[in-house]
Order: sequence, then C-alpha cells, then structure tokens
Amino acid sequence: MDHSTARDSEFVRSLYSRYGRSVLGRVLGLVHGDYQRAEDIVQETLLRAWQHQESLDLDRAGPWLHTVAHNLVVSAYRRAQARPPETALPQDEAGRWARDQDGEQELDRMLERWQMLDAMRGLRPEHQAVLIEVYYLRRTVAETAEHLGVPLGTVKSRCYYGLRALRNVLEERGVTSR
Repeated sequence: MDHSTARDSEFVRSLYSRYGRSVLGRVLGLVHGDYQRAEDIVQETLLRAWQHQESLDLDRAGPWLHTVAHNLVVSAYRRAQARPPETALPQDEAGRWARDQDGEQELDRMLERWQMLDAMRGLRPEHQAVLIEVYYLRRTVAETAEHLGVPLGTVKSRCYYGLRALRNVLEERGVTSR
C-alpha cells in the first residue's frame, strides 16, 4: 500500500470512527429503519468525503457529513417519487438540454451547500452547535436544549444571534444582500 492509499484509508477510517454511528443513526431515522439502505447512504457519504478530503477538516466534518447524508436521502426519495417516462425517448436535443439543466441545478445546490458550510465555520462554536442541531439535524428547540445541556432560552438566543452572524458572514462574502 503506497503512502497516498494509506493516508486515504486512514482518513476514511477516522471519519467513520468519529462520525459513523451518528450519521448512521440519523440516516436510519430518515429511511424509517431500513438498515441496509442506511448503510448504503453512509457509505456514499464517506465516499463523497473521501473525494473532498483536501477541503475537509476532520475535527469539523460532522455537520458536513450529516448534510451530505441528508441530501442523499432526499435525492433518493425524489428519484423514487419521480414519474417514470411513458415511452423511451431517443437521445435528442431536448433530452440533452434537460440533463444539462439538472446538472447545473445540482451544481448550484452543491455550491450553495459549500458556501453555507464554509460560512458556518466563521461562527462561534456555541452558535454553530445550536444551528446544526436545529436546522441540519432538525431537532426542536427543546430537544436541542436537552441534547446540549443548556436552557431553552439559551438555545433560542443562540439561534437568533447565530443566524444573524451567519447572515453577516454571507453578506461579507457577497453571497446574500440585504
């Protein structure tokens, strides 16, 4: 095993040991307990992390992994709900255009997620924690307070100030405007 392969392997092992159970638990809830499906989603999530390892900080990868896993579940659900085509269409200009548009939209969504993740890194840790719990993990304010061991009012306050700080970071980077 060469140095690069060993480093890649260690990166994925470290991610899985730190975040694997958490991501798997979250995905299990999203796929209604379908363990095999959840494992597939976690595996795809780790593959994407491996593909982006140069830009991921191992100590801060948890929110990114949870977001990717959530998005993979949503994408799989949408694909399953999509109406199958009534007839097979030949590969024509309209078909190529539609696929190009889908690709551009997916790229836009991916870029937005990266911008948000990068902006989140600019927040204070307590604001990051609350925003991740409430907006990414979709916990209620009460669940977040219990999980983080802080009063309910503290969670509300940190959400308010965290969102305000996040908006400021995004505005400074030219992502949003008032």
